[in-house]
Amino acid sequence: MKKIINSPNAPAPVGPYNHSVAFNGMLFASGQIALDPSTGNMIQDDIEKETHQVMRNIKSILDTAGISFEHIIKCSVFVNDMNNYAKFNAVYATYFNDDTAPARELVEVARLPKDANVEISIIAALA
Repeated sequence: MKKIINSPNAPAPVGPYNHSVAFNGMLFASGQIALDPSTGNMIQDDIEKETHQVMRNIKSILDTAGISFEHIIKCSVFVNDMNNYAKFNAVYATYFNDDTAPARELVEVARLPKDANVEISIIAALA
């Protein structure tokens, strides 16, 4: 049976979805954008600040589920400008080390919710 896991420390969903769903020992988290949960405002100063906010939002969901970045198995990353690839990677890499980095794809898309520059969804193991 699936279990809905919403974090009180992550921004409220901007549509009809939950932060994450636990099912069969796995956590499937919805895409996170750079919404500041304390203000509801988007962080869009630059791709580095935006990426850090996205990762903080993901951490809030992981914390609520009782796990950490080391439990992430797969990340799906969407950016609106592939020219930000190196800047994004520089920030993203600070959240993982070589032994714990998950599988990942990164694709450029035409547009993201709230005109975000980056969105990340994850799949993680609950144990």
